[in-house]
Amino acid sequence: MATPALQANPRRLYQVWKGNNRFFCGGRLIFGPDVASLLLSTLLIVGPAITFCCQIIIKLHEDEKSGESSDRPILWLSILMVAFFFTISDLVFLFMTSSIDPGIVPRNTGPTGTDESVNVNTPSMEWIDGRTPQLRLPRARTKDEIVNGFAVKVKYCETCMLYRPPRASHCSVCNNCVYKFDHHCPWVGQCIGQRNYRFFFLFISTSTFLCIYVFTLSWLNIITEMNHHQYTIWKAMKCEILSPMLIVYTFIVVWFVGGLTVFHFYLICTNQTTNENFRWRYDRKHNPYDKGFLRNFGDVFLSEIPPSMHDFRSWVTEETIQVEIYTPNIDADVISPTENMDIEISTEPAIDDNLPVPSIQQNFDFSSNDALDPSVYPVTQNPSFHAPTHSMESYDGENGMPTDETKGEEVGGPVKDESVIKHSCSNMVVTPVEDVDM
Repeated sequence: MATPALQANPRRLYQVWKGNNRFFCGGRLIFGPDVASLLLSTLLIVGPAITFCCQIIIKLHEDEKSGESSDRPILWLSILMVAFFFTISDLVFLFMTSSIDPGIVPRNTGPTGTDESVNVNTPSMEWIDGRTPQLRLPRARTKDEIVNGFAVKVKYCETCMLYRPPRASHCSVCNNCVYKFDHHCPWVGQCIGQRNYRFFFLFISTSTFLCIYVFTLSWLNIITEMNHHQYTIWKAMKCEILSPMLIVYTFIVVWFVGGLTVFHFYLICTNQTTNENFRWRYDRKHNPYDKGFLRNFGDVFLSEIPPSMHDFRSWVTEETIQVEIYTPNIDADVISPTENMDIEISTEPAIDDNLPVPSIQQNFDFSSNDALDPSVYPVTQNPSFHAPTHSMESYDGENGMPTDETKGEEVGGPVKDESVIKHSCSNMVVTPVEDVDM
């Protein structure tokens, strides 16, 4: 029996997206699941930048009041404009890194014929109607692909159900396979891949330059105060309290973003990703992607960014689902719990001549004592019941000798009630016993 098909429901791709990404502006912007960290990174950039600009504005106001030469206001304005430009640039690169598709590989909705696979039977999982389900498993977890004359192993992704392209990897945070996957950056809340790596490097390098710029000018401001008013360094810091605060902050931050910039500069020179470098993938063998210093830089900064493999605003129709409900014939081979209990405790169940014999109990051979052994199940005997004609003896459970009561007694005579025998055979429960009386 099949339930009615679900009606097609056209929706946007981003509305039925299977990854963990978060979308804004109707699918035009794609972020990672930890997009909230983007706000923290913005505050860490904007806060010190605003503080530095406020300090410059205060200096301009003081120079106007003191009637200083016209050269100093121009100098302060130039410093202010440079700081403002790099702050805005840093925020733009941060936003572009976080809000675009990093290079998500389209996933398969199910195993395809292109995936080298094999059909696996599972005879231990047999349905009531005799059908045996089949599992379709990939033949190998990895396979080799040739890249620039070198064999590169690619892995099969169980989640996306595809062999990942070379240099692609699955991000457990976003739940996507990303081409040229570098890492998942929690500070930008997004995977870093082929399509946003350029903006990521510009973001960290601009942040490094901004830290060095603020750090240097804050020291120059303190030195200027010392020379102008003949202050000691501690008194100058006390008068210019914002400058020491900015010096400490930028000194701490520059070790992180500066170290990250240097590390990724090295990765660009050697055409590696963070994922590949952390796995020591090319430490002892040739890197098939290394094209030389200049060409490696050209690939990152001068090449055209490939278009996204997804149109998140495109209309998609959810697949029509036919739910097949299998209802077995419960009148055929099913024994009720009450009736089964009656059989096991040797009480006579209700007699039903039309009750069919279950398939597993149709082939018992009553012509030998093996029929009483629960570990023996013959499979080729005639399902029809024939009463044995040889003598059956009762055995003593202790010594195994025949008893005097049934020795030599024939049991091959006429059967008084065939329906009772037929029903008892069809509902037989074989259990180990010590004394058997036939």
